[in-house]
Amino acid sequence: MQRQPVTVLIPGWMHEHAKSMLAQQFRVVEIEEGRLAELTESERLAVRGVASHARIDAHFIDLLPNLEIIANFGVGYEAVDADYAHKKNVVVTNTPDVLTEEVADTTVGLLLNVVRELSKAEQYLRSGKWMAAPYPLTRLTLRDRSIGIYGMGRIGRAIARRLEAFGLPIAYHSRRPVEGIQYPYYETLVDLARAVDTLISIVPGTATTANTINAETLKALGGNGVLINMGRGIVVDERALADALRTGTIAAAGLDVLQSEPNVPYELLSLDNLVLTPHIGSASEHTRTRMAELVANNIISWFETGAAITPVR
Repeated sequence: MQRQPVTVLIPGWMHEHAKSMLAQQFRVVEIEEGRLAELTESERLAVRGVASHARIDAHFIDLLPNLEIIANFGVGYEAVDADYAHKKNVVVTNTPDVLTEEVADTTVGLLLNVVRELSKAEQYLRSGKWMAAPYPLTRLTLRDRSIGIYGMGRIGRAIARRLEAFGLPIAYHSRRPVEGIQYPYYETLVDLARAVDTLISIVPGTATTANTINAETLKALGGNGVLINMGRGIVVDERALADALRTGTIAAAGLDVLQSEPNVPYELLSLDNLVLTPHIGSASEHTRTRMAELVANNIISWFETGAAITPVR
């Protein structure tokens, strides 16, 4: 008797390339995000894999008693209750490495935009003001800056390599010192901020990191300070940042992530020393396609070999 194909559930959005790859080997069921309970019991019992960019909590996992693997689209997986999944013997995977270089490139681009005012200079040209006078000299520059990286994981190290090539000194803060890293390590984020004038955040958004870039951290960074956040919006206290930028507590900032995306607080939109981008760190066709391939290949590998490619633990 022919064996029934494995059922893989896609709740909400998923990259078309991942869907196409999965459909070649599995029975793929697509539903709208938040509508899992509307499946029949037999449909839910059939699901053994999930490919997702959606929030997956304990209740979601409990509704799928035969679930074996959740393949998350993204290097961050805070939308998935990975601890509960682990207790239920459900493997959780993410998409590291394939987006590392893209995000690091974008980080350096955002930093250059902030200190050299590239977006503002382009608008100056487009508005015709250059006809009357050259663009004013920028107060900020990368020259003689010192870089502090908050989160020395894969992406943090890739950012550090790029900025080393600019001749800039690097230091960092993570939960613990990273083996094999020669950059100076600071025990606390405030100590790191006090020691540098450019703080780049690339940590995930967790209960431990939430609002850790706050008024105290920004004050420690100082009046020549620049903040770049490429990790998660929850890490930055946005009200404290707006106050710091408005009062000159720090000089400028660039955010690719926000606490309540895609909603942007007016107090941030109104600041001319803040560059905002719409969460585009890995948003190239090349990189998103590779992320999609890894989502699909994690599920394929699990059901072919019993091992995922990039499990989170």
